[in-house]
Amino acid sequence: MSDGRKILVSGSNGQLGSELQEIARQFKEFQFVFFSRAELSITDRAALEKMFILHRPSYFINCAAYTAVDKAEKEKEIAEEINGHAVGAIATLCSQYDCRLIHISTDYVFNGKASTPLKEDDPVDPVNAYGDSKLLGERLAMQHTDAVIIRTSWVYSKYGNNFVKTMKRLMGEKESISVVHDQVGSPTYAADLATAIMEIITSGKWEPGIYNYSNSGVISWFDFANEIKIQLHSKCEVYPIPTSQFPTPAKRPAYSVLDKEKIQSVYHIKAREWKESLKECIDKLG
Repeated sequence: MSDGRKILVSGSNGQLGSELQEIARQFKEFQFVFFSRAELSITDRAALEKMFILHRPSYFINCAAYTAVDKAEKEKEIAEEINGHAVGAIATLCSQYDCRLIHISTDYVFNGKASTPLKEDDPVDPVNAYGDSKLLGERLAMQHTDAVIIRTSWVYSKYGNNFVKTMKRLMGEKESISVVHDQVGSPTYAADLATAIMEIITSGKWEPGIYNYSNSGVISWFDFANEIKIQLHSKCEVYPIPTSQFPTPAKRPAYSVLDKEKIQSVYHIKAREWKESLKECIDKLG
């Protein structure tokens, strides 16, 4: 039986895993065990079970995922294995070893046709293979254990590859760039999401289910890029274009603003304003 102090974290080299590693030192009461895909793939059932037997964790935070949205259109089976079936296996082990699962999902489980912020119980209808694979993971997680699933959107960090770092690089290289203006959502600073996860764990309560989390505010990718330009004091011109002028193999939801009322009322987690979080990240990027 676990002593309630050990936390396993998969996907340790990703944006969220890296941010969790950074804040872990603030939580001396817990022992964190981080592992990357190179150290242990979540698709390796036998190795995963050995991990549970060895560590007897109280919490498993699953940050591991197949995140190549466009590539998933051609690699559906790989995406489903990592984002779907592996999550089901983790959930089964959590159930067997009395461990609580926190799993990260996505706004891409929705079709993007809404016009008001999406609630956790709104109908799901993914428009691409990545969204399908993440929805499968949600369903398998909920079948096997009393998991907390956090849907998030537009994640960025000083770690990994993301929109903010891409814009920073392009604005340093080009005189002008074009960014889609007709896809609307809310960014999520991975450091804020990491903090929210630890607030759930340290809250003293456990209410399983699906929760939405992002920073507050409703913007387009163009708005996001323009604010990055302002905060970088860049002279690069940013032009708005429709999605039709920027075709991608995987379709993107046009609207994916997440309603965060549930996580606020249950766990008293308040989302930071997106510009404030963006400034913190850009300051860290230097």
